[in-house]
Amino acid sequence: MRDPEAVEAFYRRHAEHVSRFVARRVADPHTVDDLTTEVFLAVIDAGHTYRPDRGSEAAWLFGIARNVVASELRRAARELHKSGRAAGRRPLDADDIACLEARIDAERAARPLLAAIAQLPESLRAVAELVDVDGLSVADAATALRIRVGTARVRLHRAQYLGRHVEQLQDEILHGEVAFRKGTTAFLSAVLARGIVDRPGEIPR
Repeated sequence: MRDPEAVEAFYRRHAEHVSRFVARRVADPHTVDDLTTEVFLAVIDAGHTYRPDRGSEAAWLFGIARNVVASELRRAARELHKSGRAAGRRPLDADDIACLEARIDAERAARPLLAAIAQLPESLRAVAELVDVDGLSVADAATALRIRVGTARVRLHRAQYLGRHVEQLQDEILHGEVAFRKGTTAFLSAVLARGIVDRPGEIPR
């Protein structure tokens, strides 16, 4: 995708969707702006990889956006590029910041669901986020993740099945019926204790 007019048209079609995708996962307006720009720069570099017969533009684009956001979250976790990044940012005026803050606030309702999904194994989490949070079809989520539609459907079913039991466990924790212990190991132990799966080998990866 090197034709300037094609790039501009593609950007206009999808910029708001990408910005909302990022705003659901990032709470800083400058970072939302940075990552949205990075997604479309990546699109220019990876344009030759898009195949219409393999899925929609949105599915392909969300796959790129997911990788860009995941990369930033890993960098943030390691506290890299925090001082140097600001120097390379384009300046945002008050209207830009207000618009991005409004978008972040509008996407705030999705964050509890994202937090709940984050407790799932990575392979299940990826499909659940794209379908249940970002609104992609199962077929488009499969395209974004480069997996078969059947695989995506099975993973989504498992994610939703486990998710229902996560809610049950959370309710029991709130009512003092299950001792609260932090961390994924404790969560999976509680799942096993409740008989949601029979043995560790059955926990989907």
